[in-house]
Amino acid sequence: MLVAAACLLVLGGLGIFAALHQANRPVGTVSVKIANEFDNYFISERGVTALLTKGGVQPVVGTLPEGPRLAELEARVRAHPFVREAQVYRDLAGNLHADVRQNRPIARLTHPDTRLDTYVDAEGHTLPLSPLFTARVATVARPNGASLPTGFFQDSTGRRYLEFLRYVDEHDFWKAQVSEVFVEPGGKLSFTQQVGDQRIEFGKPENISEKFAKLMVFYRQIPSVLGWDTYHRVNVEYQNQIICE
Repeated sequence: MLVAAACLLVLGGLGIFAALHQANRPVGTVSVKIANEFDNYFISERGVTALLTKGGVQPVVGTLPEGPRLAELEARVRAHPFVREAQVYRDLAGNLHADVRQNRPIARLTHPDTRLDTYVDAEGHTLPLSPLFTARVATVARPNGASLPTGFFQDSTGRRYLEFLRYVDEHDFWKAQVSEVFVEPGGKLSFTQQVGDQRIEFGKPENISEKFAKLMVFYRQIPSVLGWDTYHRVNVEYQNQIICE
């Protein structure tokens, strides 16, 4: 017991010594790591460094950022709209690290003035366009080209439409196929495709997986026999029916 207690005291002392030693060492380098699991490039290492230093106005190299200062730097990085998670810390050598996980859009909300287009993420939050990268995602608008109201995906009704966009985003085939999504005045959905001239009438965002399953039946059975351009309207709104015209 005495030996174990002594070991704990020694380890504790070493930990305190290392912490004090680290705290008294100025930052020598800044290391930025960006997790890019979805091949998004909305924020760069240089961009994160600029956030940490406020564009170079507040350098961190040569300083001793600890405690509240580290929390402030982390909050500054987290505030970027394309940063989903961020952790800012110092290693035992005193160097500063910023580990970042990017946020990503699942659809683009179009506006008559394309400069006002925005993205929406999987949580229904809007994201600005980026000069660094353009996401290849479905566009969403009203049939007449009008944009959806701000905060459309945040209430209980809008969340159902968000579930539709999530479903498309989570399935590689539909993510590649769904091109333009339209929210009709009555709340029904329709969309165009990357392949084929058919306008898909989806109805309300209900029974989403079942409707896409019916549409897959259409893809597998009709175009291979009659050709992709035989029908221009495909309706999967109604239960156990596929209407083609």
